[in-house]
Amino acid sequence: MSTVTVQIPPPLRPFADQAAALEIEATTVGEALARIGAGREALISRVLTPEGELRPYVNVFVGARNARHLDGLSTPLDDGDVVAIIPAVAGG
Repeated sequence: MSTVTVQIPPPLRPFADQAAALEIEATTVGEALARIGAGREALISRVLTPEGELRPYVNVFVGARNARHLDGLSTPLDDGDVVAIIPAVAGG
Protein backbone atom coordinates (compact mmCIF):
# COMPACT_ATOMS: atom_id res chain seq x y z
CA MET A 1 0.00 0.00 0.00
CA SER A 2 1.31 3.44 -0.93
CA THR A 3 1.19 6.55 1.21
CA VAL A 4 -0.14 9.43 -0.88
CA THR A 5 -1.28 12.99 -0.32
CA VAL A 6 -4.73 14.02 -1.56
CA GLN A 7 -5.00 17.77 -2.08
CA ILE A 8 -8.43 19.23 -1.30
CA PRO A 9 -9.43 22.37 -3.24
CA PRO A 10 -10.75 25.36 -1.26
CA PRO A 11 -14.42 24.88 -2.27
CA LEU A 12 -14.38 21.33 -0.82
CA ARG A 13 -12.44 22.04 2.38
CA PRO A 14 -15.57 22.76 4.46
CA PHE A 15 -16.49 19.11 3.84
CA ALA A 16 -13.01 17.88 4.86
CA ASP A 17 -12.64 19.55 8.26
CA GLN A 18 -10.95 22.51 6.50
CA ALA A 19 -8.00 20.28 5.51
CA ALA A 20 -5.97 21.44 2.50
CA ALA A 21 -4.52 17.95 2.15
CA LEU A 22 -4.99 14.50 3.62
CA GLU A 23 -2.29 11.84 3.80
CA ILE A 24 -3.66 8.34 3.33
CA GLU A 25 -2.70 4.86 2.20
CA ALA A 26 -4.15 3.67 -1.11
CA THR A 27 -3.18 1.68 -4.17
CA THR A 28 -5.47 3.38 -6.74
CA VAL A 29 -7.13 6.74 -7.30
CA GLY A 30 -10.52 5.17 -6.58
CA GLU A 31 -9.30 3.74 -3.30
CA ALA A 32 -7.79 7.11 -2.33
CA LEU A 33 -11.10 8.84 -2.97
CA ALA A 34 -13.00 6.18 -1.06
CA ARG A 35 -10.69 6.59 1.92
CA ILE A 36 -10.99 10.39 2.06
CA GLY A 37 -14.74 10.03 1.56
CA ALA A 38 -15.18 7.60 4.46
CA GLY A 39 -17.22 9.53 7.01
CA ARG A 40 -17.25 12.55 4.69
CA GLU A 41 -20.30 11.85 2.53
CA ALA A 42 -20.77 15.53 1.68
CA LEU A 43 -17.23 15.63 0.28
CA ILE A 44 -17.33 12.46 -1.76
CA SER A 45 -20.80 13.21 -3.16
CA ARG A 46 -19.32 16.32 -4.78
CA VAL A 47 -16.53 14.29 -6.40
CA LEU A 48 -18.24 11.02 -7.38
CA THR A 49 -21.67 10.25 -8.81
CA PRO A 50 -24.01 7.92 -6.90
CA GLU A 51 -22.78 5.20 -9.28
CA GLY A 52 -19.20 5.76 -8.11
CA GLU A 53 -17.87 7.51 -11.21
CA LEU A 54 -16.06 10.83 -11.33
CA ARG A 55 -18.47 13.71 -11.79
CA PRO A 56 -18.07 15.32 -15.24
CA TYR A 57 -16.95 18.66 -13.80
CA VAL A 58 -14.29 17.19 -11.51
CA ASN A 59 -10.80 16.21 -12.60
CA VAL A 60 -8.36 14.22 -10.53
CA PHE A 61 -4.66 14.51 -11.23
CA VAL A 62 -1.86 12.22 -10.15
CA GLY A 63 1.06 14.57 -10.28
CA ALA A 64 0.67 16.37 -13.61
CA ARG A 65 -1.35 13.55 -15.23
CA ASN A 66 -5.14 13.64 -15.46
CA ALA A 67 -6.47 10.29 -14.19
CA ARG A 68 -9.18 10.42 -16.91
CA HIS A 69 -6.39 10.04 -19.48
CA LEU A 70 -4.80 7.17 -17.58
CA ASP A 71 -6.84 4.34 -16.05
CA GLY A 72 -9.47 6.55 -14.42
CA LEU A 73 -10.30 5.46 -10.89
CA SER A 74 -8.16 2.35 -11.44
CA THR A 75 -5.02 4.46 -11.95
CA PRO A 76 -2.34 2.96 -9.70
CA LEU A 77 -0.60 5.09 -7.10
CA ASP A 78 3.00 4.99 -5.98
CA ASP A 79 4.37 5.92 -2.59
CA GLY A 80 4.67 9.70 -2.37
CA ASP A 81 2.22 10.50 -5.18
CA VAL A 82 0.17 13.66 -4.90
CA VAL A 83 -3.47 13.33 -5.94
CA ALA A 84 -5.18 16.65 -6.64
CA ILE A 85 -8.94 17.07 -6.89
CA ILE A 86 -9.61 19.90 -9.36
CA PRO A 87 -13.21 21.06 -9.82
CA ALA A 88 -14.01 22.78 -13.11
CA VAL A 89 -14.29 26.54 -12.98
CA ALA A 90 -16.94 28.29 -15.03
CA GLY A 91 -17.39 31.92 -15.66
CA GLY A 92 -17.91 34.49 -18.26
